[in-house]
Amino acid sequence: MTTVRGVRARARIEITAAIKDEARRQLAAEGAAKLSLRAVARELGMVSSALYRYFPSRDELLTALIIDAYDSVGAAAERARDTARAAAPGDHLAHWTAVCRAVRAWAVEHPHEYALIYGSPVPGYAAPKDTIGPASRVGLVLVDLVRAAFRDRGVAPPPLPEPLRAEAERLAADLAPDLPPALAAALVAGWSQLFGLVSFEVFGQFDNIVEAREPFFAAAAERLGRDVGLLRKP
Repeated sequence: MTTVRGVRARARIEITAAIKDEARRQLAAEGAAKLSLRAVARELGMVSSALYRYFPSRDELLTALIIDAYDSVGAAAERARDTARAAAPGDHLAHWTAVCRAVRAWAVEHPHEYALIYGSPVPGYAAPKDTIGPASRVGLVLVDLVRAAFRDRGVAPPPLPEPLRAEAERLAADLAPDLPPALAAALVAGWSQLFGLVSFEVFGQFDNIVEAREPFFAAAAERLGRDVGLLRKP
């Protein structure tokens, strides 16, 4: 009986993966708004009722794809952080830049999945709470980088404009109570600007403007890290 259950579990994993792979192909061809369970089932040679046993609705399939995408870019950021720390201990600006470049590389390699999680909302879809944790992974990596730099005296918090003080204090309390408010505000600004740079490239706003995309991005990402206050190891 245990062997039979194991075979069934493996079959379910394989079929679930095939469904999501086909759904990603549809995302690339038609966009998330046109994702159809019936079309996925048809391409896989399944009857719709069989596919519904794996994903009872389009929204559940979309949620699975969204979680996978967030987890994938989050894992890329975490690997880049760990690799950079091993290669250049104490060089906090280099760690930041490495993570930013990993996020960009993932987005360029997976433009349709990037569009699913950072592009226009899918009409009629509301993301459930299950997506919050995966969606936080890149942000948590950036917080971790800045926190490590602060502990290591590898950061110089930028000046905090007085009109921003209350908001900066709220951001610090919500995101990283152990960081100065000025640093928390600068971190959130850097975080948002990172995805602005990536989105401009992925969604075509740099077309016919920026040609040397990788060195342009690397320089911009380093500037973001300096604006946050991160210091390069002497």
